[in-house]
Amino acid sequence: MTEYDAIVLGAGAAGLFCAAVAGQRGRRVLIIDHNAEPGRKILISGGGRSNFTNLHTAPDRYLSANPHFAKSALSRFTPRDFLALVESHGIAWHEKTLGQLFCDGSARQIVDLLLAECENGGVALRLGEPVGEVAHRDGRFHIAGASALALVIATGGPSIPKLGASTFAYDLARQFGLKVVQPRPALVPLMLSDDEALFKELSGVSAEVVARCGKTAFREAALFTHRGLSGPAILQISSYWQRGEDVAIDFLPDAAPGWLIETKRTQPRAMLTKVLPLPERLARTLAERIGLHSELGNCPDKALRSAEEQLRGWIFHPTGSEGFAKAEVTAGGISTAELSSQTMEARKTPGLYAIGEAVDVTGWLGGYNFQWAWASAHAAGSAL
Repeated sequence: MTEYDAIVLGAGAAGLFCAAVAGQRGRRVLIIDHNAEPGRKILISGGGRSNFTNLHTAPDRYLSANPHFAKSALSRFTPRDFLALVESHGIAWHEKTLGQLFCDGSARQIVDLLLAECENGGVALRLGEPVGEVAHRDGRFHIAGASALALVIATGGPSIPKLGASTFAYDLARQFGLKVVQPRPALVPLMLSDDEALFKELSGVSAEVVARCGKTAFREAALFTHRGLSGPAILQISSYWQRGEDVAIDFLPDAAPGWLIETKRTQPRAMLTKVLPLPERLARTLAERIGLHSELGNCPDKALRSAEEQLRGWIFHPTGSEGFAKAEVTAGGISTAELSSQTMEARKTPGLYAIGEAVDVTGWLGGYNFQWAWASAHAAGSAL
């Protein structure tokens, strides 16, 4: 049996980076992953260009049963820290919108960066190999013919199962007595019922809106699909949405209060479909649903006020989400109450760590989840 200082389960963003950090500190590290290719989720991220971090990273952009848990790791390894690493590898990058950073070239560059950092740390990789049984005896973790003083769970959550994702992290955590916050799909499209089928006919139409669920709101693009709603605004709000709740859409985020009545005075012969600052097909559908078919000049102010109120808070009733198959990440996971926020080590089982998406910390869309992967991995890697 080969002995190591640490075994990292999972060759994704968090696992690779954690192993590299520990390896470069002189630790003997082994990575095991059942996938034959490392960083598969990285490769499809950001449309193939990897939205590898977000400059606006802050703890309030993460969901967790303990909203304070992520503060420590995020403050000790920042987007600027990872960006410096990116630049040290000569990777060209650009900022798209809202602080989102992408590779100019390919997401493959981020995977190559991580593999190079692992090589610099002398990290051993065993890919395409099932983990099998994990045992803990005599103060060491025993896995697939190897043993180590420390074990890092970095196998992510069940989102995007076609890439090999599973509930393995939670099963292993429970094996060692750790609690798991109920996992659910996050950053995922929402489905609409047949009652709202008219909107499904708008498949492919998008518009900038404000999407709201409870007290949370996001202003970005919403996209109508043949199954329901998607686009950045919907993916964002989906992380906060619970089954049975409504989602409200403001189709007039830039219009001043009373805009429609004012438009009636300046354009009395205009139809609602022509003045709505929305794609024509969407404007026509909304006007049909509201029932305003006359020129604005022929519409009572009361009717226009009611129409504007509907357009500012159009209520959709999602029947569910498209599930883990289409979810970019998983909300919930290994409970942060079980872990040290400084090191990511399990309180009940010394030497056991959990990082990245496996943990109950879920970021907004736009590079936040990668930054959590880097920060939590750095925290654990620095403690191994």
